[in-house]
Amino acid sequence: MHINTLLPTDTMDKPILLIGNHISWWDGFIVQYINQKLWKKKFHFMMLEEQLKKHQFLNLTGGFSINKKSKEIIASLTYAQELLHTKNNLVLMFPQGKITSMHQQTMVFEKGIERILQHASDTIEVVFMVNIIDYFSDEKPTLYIYLTNYQTDKPNHKDIEKAFQDFYNSCLGTQQKRATE
Repeated sequence: MHINTLLPTDTMDKPILLIGNHISWWDGFIVQYINQKLWKKKFHFMMLEEQLKKHQFLNLTGGFSINKKSKEIIASLTYAQELLHTKNNLVLMFPQGKITSMHQQTMVFEKGIERILQHASDTIEVVFMVNIIDYFSDEKPTLYIYLTNYQTDKPNHKDIEKAFQDFYNSCLGTQQKRATE
């Protein structure tokens, strides 16, 4: 595992909204590991209601549900906003709303991320995370984790989506350079 971070050192003083690409069922566990290594914050994550019902033990690890087809979606987004008012909290979101292939080139975000940022405390740290798995010439795969912060005054889900896409493309470029080394 390689963690490549471009984060400022003051992320400890603020609640963190971590936005990542969702490539596997293990992503939440990976973020928990990163949290223990870098921030040591109380970990929370948004998960589709039907998946959380299948894996109810995740309720005990910081999971909370969202149902995109219900009016309760507002309550889930409001809960995420409230969590981001406490500096010791880290909230993980995958704005694509589902697991997607690591090889998917374009990220499409749901609109909930915009609502959370518009109503969250203005003292939060927004962190982008990109996970890429590569073998190169090794027998076993290596997980490459890229982290950077994102700042905006007027959150808009399309602007956030584009900024994440730009970061994702940059990470892919770095991976391609690794392949030639």
